[in-house]
Amino acid sequence: MGVRFLLSVLPLVAALQHLADPPAPAIAAPASKSYEYIVVGSGAGGGPLAARLAQAGKRTLLIEAGDDQGDNINQAVPVFHAYSTEDPLMSWDFFVEHYKDEKRQKQDDKYTYVTTEGKYYVGKNPPPGAKPKGILYPRSGTLGGCTAHNALVSVAPHDADWSLIQNMTGDDSWNPKNMRRIFEKMENAVYASKISSGHGHSGWLTLNLFDISQVGLRFNLLDVNLLEVLYGAAKVTGSGIASSLGNLVGLLQSDVNSAAPSRETTEGMWAIPLAVKNGRRTGSRDFILEVYTAKTADGKQRYPLDIALNTFVTKVTFGTNGSRPVANGVEYLKGQYLYRSSPKSGKNSTSTSGRFTAEKEVILAAGTFNTPQLLKLSGLGPKEELRKHNISLLVDLPGVGKNLQDHMEIGITHTLPSGNTFKIISDCNFNHAPGDKCLEEWAKSSTGIYSASNGFPAAVLKKTSVAAEDPNFGHISDLFLFGGLAAFRGYYPGYSKDVYQHGNWTWVVLKAHTANNHGTVELRSADPLDPPIINFNFFDAGDPAAGKRDVQAMVEGVKLGRKLNTAEVSMVDQWPGPMVQDDKGLEDYVKNEAWSHHASCTAAIGADNDKNAVLDSKLKVRGVDGLRVADASVFPRIPGFFVAIPTYMIGEKAAESILTGK
Repeated sequence: MGVRFLLSVLPLVAALQHLADPPAPAIAAPASKSYEYIVVGSGAGGGPLAARLAQAGKRTLLIEAGDDQGDNINQAVPVFHAYSTEDPLMSWDFFVEHYKDEKRQKQDDKYTYVTTEGKYYVGKNPPPGAKPKGILYPRSGTLGGCTAHNALVSVAPHDADWSLIQNMTGDDSWNPKNMRRIFEKMENAVYASKISSGHGHSGWLTLNLFDISQVGLRFNLLDVNLLEVLYGAAKVTGSGIASSLGNLVGLLQSDVNSAAPSRETTEGMWAIPLAVKNGRRTGSRDFILEVYTAKTADGKQRYPLDIALNTFVTKVTFGTNGSRPVANGVEYLKGQYLYRSSPKSGKNSTSTSGRFTAEKEVILAAGTFNTPQLLKLSGLGPKEELRKHNISLLVDLPGVGKNLQDHMEIGITHTLPSGNTFKIISDCNFNHAPGDKCLEEWAKSSTGIYSASNGFPAAVLKKTSVAAEDPNFGHISDLFLFGGLAAFRGYYPGYSKDVYQHGNWTWVVLKAHTANNHGTVELRSADPLDPPIINFNFFDAGDPAAGKRDVQAMVEGVKLGRKLNTAEVSMVDQWPGPMVQDDKGLEDYVKNEAWSHHASCTAAIGADNDKNAVLDSKLKVRGVDGLRVADASVFPRIPGFFVAIPTYMIGEKAAESILTGK
């Protein structure tokens, strides 16, 4: 399971890249050591923020720890998102814990060890001498951050996510109407009519839907098994009987990103909006490069944006002559694969050190794990933890690295009877080997199933029996089940090979607005290249009452997923398996096997009287000047169903706040 794919050496892949990709633009080394604004991290928050500042004429430096992998086929092909998370050229492999009790943690079949030979072992019976590593939590170290490897799902957050911040801080700029304006500003909704409620059509982020009718026509086939799975899901969820392909297409065009109030409460089948443009992944990288490469009429750079690649920030620096510390720059190491979460770290890695100066502000957008790590290394964090690592305390901020939250997920996988398959992917090998007709079609024309989908064409929203117990989100569907042609049970080394198997269908149950906020991100050492210690404290290990509700919701989701899988087609239960039937068995399955990958909330916005609030409502770090945060760590409660869109919105809002002072 631990075998990695060094895809750059595969001749077919190289040839396909040449056919499919325009050459990535050359990114020059920064021309200066001093900028008005320095943005650390190029993901969903930092990328749009840096681009907007530069568009406004502000001299901006965007710093990225990795290089640009935009012409890497694993990043470009929508359906290869799993491969992108394990591509050593761009992956950062964090290994996390779900529980403090090691014995309990090891009940997870995905638990990973390092053997005496230095290889990964995944499972419950490690060989003698193997050392516990944890649960794989894929992150990305490349231009675009995690938008370069996510599953492209682009679902807008709920109005209540913004009302929560508005009410908590008293800042009306967070009101849902204003935040919807920001969403429309950045969106280019190709799939939605221009008269549709709450959509933008000229923004930088292109969103599309999986078009099952076009794919079917293109391959001139009727995938009876796929249609029966989807028909069954429509019947079970009360979405109406999809008695024809046309009716089914109608269900799979339903707009989960509409501004209509009903989108927050309507259960049933929905389409999944994807960040796909012209058959390719799109995200922060595209917007960054659009701004970076823009030229004036005489061929000069239009916007003052510089990009520093392979530049790992180790510390924010401060001036301390005034009444409050003022951020005035960053220290960094220059080199490839320096961070020890990279699979290529330590393999002939060399670095040089340096410093960039910020004349106005530094904005951290390094992500939910790395932003709190960087704050602490810079002297901002819990005083006891900083003292433990001999780091000079600048400001005691006890909330840094606390409040870690995530959406909980669990998979329900069924397999078609022997000899059966889903015809829609019958020509797809998913293995980068010669003869993959689906990959060849994508390479020639950016069309076909590889361009049209992330492999998960349908979603089901469900409100569970415990949803109403949440005072902030009790009116909203709390489960998002997304179904696809995959065998997906979470993350472990080598999972990307296993997920692409013919004849499998998985419903992934995602629990939104999880109630547990007891996860932590703590320093492993004072060495900035050491990944932090991360423990999510799942379920009852954090807040027992909240954990009980989350488990109950997910058990209801597993039961629903089983019904969806077997309503109209005969399939074999592979995961959790036929032996797991009663509620106790399902609860154990959820507690042992659940995973997550939308980490949030570790540098949270909060009220002025909240001692654990790290940021004010303008995303400014408390106790200092000239420093903000703009990534998923800023949320006080994890938003919506997926965090990419809300984090893009944070980047956009941060830019507006900086430029307008509001």
